[in-house]
Amino acid sequence: MLPYKRIIYKISGEALMGEHGFGHDFDTMLKIAKDIKKTIEMGIEVCLVVGGGNICRGATLSQLGLSRTTGDHIGMLATVMNAIAMQNILEKQVGMPARVMSAISMKAICEPYVYRRALRHLEKKRIVIFAAGTGNPYFTTDTAATLRAVEMDCEAIFKGTSVDGVYSADPKKDIMATRLENITHLDVLSKELKFMDASAISLAKDNNIPILIFSIKNTQTPLYNIFNETQNFSLIKS
Repeated sequence: MLPYKRIIYKISGEALMGEHGFGHDFDTMLKIAKDIKKTIEMGIEVCLVVGGGNICRGATLSQLGLSRTTGDHIGMLATVMNAIAMQNILEKQVGMPARVMSAISMKAICEPYVYRRALRHLEKKRIVIFAAGTGNPYFTTDTAATLRAVEMDCEAIFKGTSVDGVYSADPKKDIMATRLENITHLDVLSKELKFMDASAISLAKDNNIPILIFSIKNTQTPLYNIFNETQNFSLIKS
C-alpha cells in the first residue's frame, strides 16, 4: 500500500463532463465522489483541485480575442463553479463534509483561501476543495495543485487523466508511444513531456513531492485502486 496520509487529487474539468462535449455529467461526478469517500475511509486525507476546461479555458478565450489575463480570470471562475458542484455532490450524495476555498474572494458562495483555516478543515476530516487556481493569471490549475500540496504538507499529488500514465509521446497520436512507469522530475523537464506544466513539475521537484498519473476512466474507483496497487500508474519522483 502506498504510504501517503494526505494527498492532493487533481482532476481536469474535462473529466467532469464524461462523454458529453460540455458541462457536467452527474454520473461521472458521483463516481469521483464515491472514489474519494472510499479513499478517505482508508484513513487518507484528501484535498481536491478541479480544473475548468469543461466550461471554458483561459488560453482558448485569449485565442478568440480576449486578453490572456481576462481569459484566465474567466477560467478561474469556471473552476469555482466546478468546485461548488463537487462539494454539493460530496455532501448530499455520499455524505462527506467538504469546504470550497477560493483564491479569489467571493464570500457569498465559498470561503476565501486561508492557510491555517484550510489546515483546520483537514484536521476535522473535511475534504478541502481549492478553487480559482492560484488567484493569478498565467498559472494553470496544475501549478495551483502543486502549490497547495506544498502549503498543506501533502505527501503526493495524484492527477487523474484520460490515459493510464506518462507516455514517451501522445498515445492518442503515436501508436509507438510507451508508458513510463517511473521517471524523475528532471527527466520530465529535460524531455519536455507535456502532461503537466513545467512550473508545476519544477515546484514539485524543489519540494520533493512525488506525482502519480493515472486514468480516471479505467474503473469505478481509480484513486482507491491505486492505494491498493491494483491499477496502472506512472510515478514521478526525484
